[in-house]
Amino acid sequence: MKHLAAYLLLGLGGNTSPSAEDVKGVLSSVGIDADSDRLDKLIKELEGKDLQELIAEGSQKLASVPSGGGGGGAGAPAAGGAAGGEAAAEEKPAEKEEEKEESDEDMGFGLFD
Repeated sequence: MKHLAAYLLLGLGGNTSPSAEDVKGVLSSVGIDADSDRLDKLIKELEGKDLQELIAEGSQKLASVPSGGGGGGAGAPAAGGAAGGEAAAEEKPAEKEEEKEESDEDMGFGLFD
């Protein structure tokens, strides 16, 4: 990503075809060492291509990717009357079970005993 970011910065600065040395210069100016293998691969893949067209193509591809999903599980609707009392009664035993589990975990001694 750092190589691509430096390449794009050079493109924004007016350099329509940045070389590997140009990208290395940008990265070294902020104290980052360039990985020659990755940089050479990036330069080969972007050679002769228009940055604006590549960005437009990428935006179209990203637009087709579903995002946001289904929103996950929704909370249970509020229940009124007797149904609400039954739900509360069901939750209380679960809390008691959790307390039992916690007492088993301390194995009879406390942190500061």
